[in-house]
Amino acid sequence: MAQMNQKQLMQYINEVSFGIDELALFLDTHPMDQKALDYYEHLRVLRKKAVDAYTKHFGPLTYRDVETCDYWTWVQTPWPWEMEG
Repeated sequence: MAQMNQKQLMQYINEVSFGIDELALFLDTHPMDQKALDYYEHLRVLRKKAVDAYTKHFGPLTYRDVETCDYWTWVQTPWPWEMEG
């Protein structure tokens, strides 16, 4: 993840998030599927690491990712949707 630029990292977060959402739908109807549960946990960890990396290098993606110090950092960087497409 260290070699990814902002756009690439955001794309990766979106892809992993999509996988988590799809697995959640599957688990709604297959709640005891251990392989799916394991893969869900794997993707959840990958997403957390990616969001942490994004937040460290480019700023928070949501207000839930803000680490408060002496000021409210959420308003200091461009909003995630203001990035160039």
